Amino acid sequence: MAAQGDMRSSTRFRVGVFGVIERDGRFLLARRSDIGWWNLPGGGLEHGETPEEGLTREVREEIAASVSVVRLVGVYAKPQKDEIVLVYLCRLTPDSPPPGTSDEVSEVAWVTPDALPENTLPKHAERLRDAAAGQAAPFLRAQRTSTTEDQRLR
Repeated sequence: MAAQGDMRSSTRFRVGVFGVIERDGRFLLARRSDIGWWNLPGGGLEHGETPEEGLTREVREEIAASVSVVRLVGVYAKPQKDEIVLVYLCRLTPDSPPPGTSDEVSEVAWVTPDALPENTLPKHAERLRDAAAGQAAPFLRAQRTSTTEDQRLR
């Protein structure tokens, strides 16, 4: 049996948080500056943050917008990266500036689930479609492909 310290180091997970931002039946996607693919705004939690705090920070950093959380859309396991991703349906706050670009984001667009850009990361497309489905209970999904594999799928 592994010692307590050994067990903790072997079971460390990263927690990601992403927002599906909805407005009038359209959803916001952000084009990543580094790879040119479209995805949902978000990223990893930092020490001491709640998921909602981390999400609002990431959205502010990436697209300079302010959001409020409506509900949890789903929990997505990414076992190949030892990562758990929480995805929330969000809306822009009344005082939010319009979503824009940053060092991480070269472009933003409002899209419908049936008309996503061709180079939308498949995991993010699935998460957006889950949010659009309007299911009250959160989705629980395993997303086993790597980002490199996802980019080859398109």
